[in-house]
Amino acid sequence: QVHLVESGGGLVQAGGSLRLSCAASGNFSSISSMAWHRQAPGKQRESVALVTSGGSTNYADSVKGRFTISRDNAKNTVYLQMNSLKPEDTAVYYCNADLFILVNLLRNYWGQGTQVTVSP
Repeated sequence: QVHLVESGGGLVQAGGSLRLSCAASGNFSSISSMAWHRQAPGKQRESVALVTSGGSTNYADSVKGRFTISRDNAKNTVYLQMNSLKPEDTAVYYCNADLFILVNLLRNYWGQGTQVTVSP
């Protein structure tokens, strides 16, 4: 069993900051890429940011310069620092990770999601 558990969501005013965390636990040998996605009401889930095992990052245009993704491999944790938040950032944020269950068996997992609400 593998679990991704997010934390850090909440209610913040526009212009404020939040830091999301996602910790992976369970039976796996290593973690490949880790990412954050979000889904706003009535909209499709979209990719927000990704960090590879080597530390390379990629961001959606809508969050570039405001959000920073990072990971702590010793803690099997990925973070999303969100600054200058806007009401349009309101969504459920999901952690996603590719984990090696065995040396050559890679599987994708999702967390349960954490709500981020940005008030005007």
